Amino acid sequence: MANELVLKVHVLQPQLASVPSYQSAGAAGLDLSAALQEPLTLQPGERVAVPTGLSIALPAGHEGQVRPRSGLAIKHGITVANAPGTIDEDYRGEVKVLLVNLSQKPHVIAPRDRIAQLVVAPVTRVGVQTVQSAAELGATTRGTGGFGSTGQ
Repeated sequence: MANELVLKVHVLQPQLASVPSYQSAGAAGLDLSAALQEPLTLQPGERVAVPTGLSIALPAGHEGQVRPRSGLAIKHGITVANAPGTIDEDYRGEVKVLLVNLSQKPHVIAPRDRIAQLVVAPVTRVGVQTVQSAAELGATTRGTGGFGSTGQ
């Protein structure tokens, strides 16, 4: 296991935070939990940055993708507003999850509730080259067709 990637986690608030963990052997994401002192009510349409009480160091060449938990989304309309949120490899501040309530009912987030998933993924960086004309981008069958141009 010498080549195993490691996510370093600093627990900022041990009394409130939970260390991220995979919930099954085949899970792609580590669950992130709310580091709250008391329950938080998320009103319909409201957005809030929920603290995790953690800071992390991602493996070199990787990002952290903060994604919604499907159970919260289907059962309660709670999702990650900027899904997937990106944590850059050089960020060392507290990880917060930007949740939004898309339902018509208030939703209570209790301390240590699992609120999102963290997927660690490799990053590909590219060089940027400016061209003088659209023709230099190369022609495709789709061309400039936008939203819905390839079907339903």
